[in-house]
Amino acid sequence: MKKTKLAATLVACFLLLAVTGCGTKSGNEAGGNATKTPTASPAQSEEPAQEGLTGDFEIQYFVGGYGDAWWLDTIEQFQKANPKLNIKQSAGAVINEQMKPRWIQGDPPDVVYIDGAGSNPRQMIEDDQLLDITEWIQSAVNVDGEPILDVLISQPEAYGGNVYNIPLVFGAYGNFYDQALLEKNGWQVPTDYDSFLKLSEQIKSTGISPYIHTGVYPEYIHGGFLFPAIISANDDNANILVEMGEMKEGVYQSEPVLKALEKLSEISSLEYIDKASSALNHTDSQMLFLQHKSAFIPNGLWLESEMKNDTPEDFKFAYVPSVTQSNGGKYVAIPYTATMAIAKKAKNVEAAKAFIEFVFTKQHSLNFAEKTGALMNVKADLESSTASDVVKGAMSFYSDGSTLVAPVVEFNPDVKTEMNNATVALTLGNITPQQWGERVEAAAAKARK
Repeated sequence: MKKTKLAATLVACFLLLAVTGCGTKSGNEAGGNATKTPTASPAQSEEPAQEGLTGDFEIQYFVGGYGDAWWLDTIEQFQKANPKLNIKQSAGAVINEQMKPRWIQGDPPDVVYIDGAGSNPRQMIEDDQLLDITEWIQSAVNVDGEPILDVLISQPEAYGGNVYNIPLVFGAYGNFYDQALLEKNGWQVPTDYDSFLKLSEQIKSTGISPYIHTGVYPEYIHGGFLFPAIISANDDNANILVEMGEMKEGVYQSEPVLKALEKLSEISSLEYIDKASSALNHTDSQMLFLQHKSAFIPNGLWLESEMKNDTPEDFKFAYVPSVTQSNGGKYVAIPYTATMAIAKKAKNVEAAKAFIEFVFTKQHSLNFAEKTGALMNVKADLESSTASDVVKGAMSFYSDGSTLVAPVVEFNPDVKTEMNNATVALTLGNITPQQWGERVEAAAAKARK
């Protein structure tokens, strides 16, 4: 199954996903509209109370690979903090389709978690279904007194300069490896492109391919290698990725893009990329990685959970956001998210805003990691939690200044297709970086018209 998130759809997909597999492919659980009876978590019983909320309040959320344990627990706490509030939960694996008639009729829930099959935040914005929260979010603080925007890993995406939704789940592409394999051979984790090249030569000399990717779905090598390289080559200015998404004239043939393509072309010409990659789907490439046929794989944070039934007992998953930065440069993480929004025709906007202020805290982020195996879009110290080592390691990157988290960018479908095809051709040595730029720029020019 193709799993794409870049976009819109961090832990179609955080870990996207650590438990669901790739991206947002989590529509595998039964359930429809339901008013649920949550069970509170003892560790979560001391949330600051919010008073004065009354009336009816409805929350719509998709239940997939993340399950519903976090939602039930969180909503139970919010209910205890607001005993006079009548909370209804509309949830399930097919909830987006079931609720569609109500959205069309102008009778939506108050808050919606936008994820799973049948959901598209951009479409909901274009259909004028979501509340413009631009002004409110600038000064909104969570129940711990922290500005919400300050605690987020990934900032809300602006549509036409306005904000309509907030990333709730955070996932990111990156490069995965077996820590046990590196330790066994005395290999050091690369911290920049030069050290990656040096390590790749050492790996290659042992008969192992340094790098393998999913050629059928080039989004993986885009997110783990090419896009970080472009941002690094642009002096760590991620705005170039936004310009690519907006199809700015000439951007696909710009110097940062060509410099990044040269790196991808270089590791191909040095035979550091497994030659089978171009024909592999996600599970095939991941299986070869687990079998140590290759040492590194660009992938999403869902990888560990998706392959848990096939992972050798002595395999130790580890993660580094990027390997293409220059010495001393920042790591670059390319994210995918799933968001939360308030309906424009919400009947209880006050409760909806209060719920968002209640949810976006470090404690709820910790609880989310433990209950889902994925990352919530709030910086938190997970070291003492039961989250996996990969999740903890990823959060440590995102929570300090060593990593630049790029904005979520959605590409024109025709440009994306041409970019995918050109990237595979480049990794095979069939075209040059300049030809890649010409092909994708031509597709963008056509799309602009």
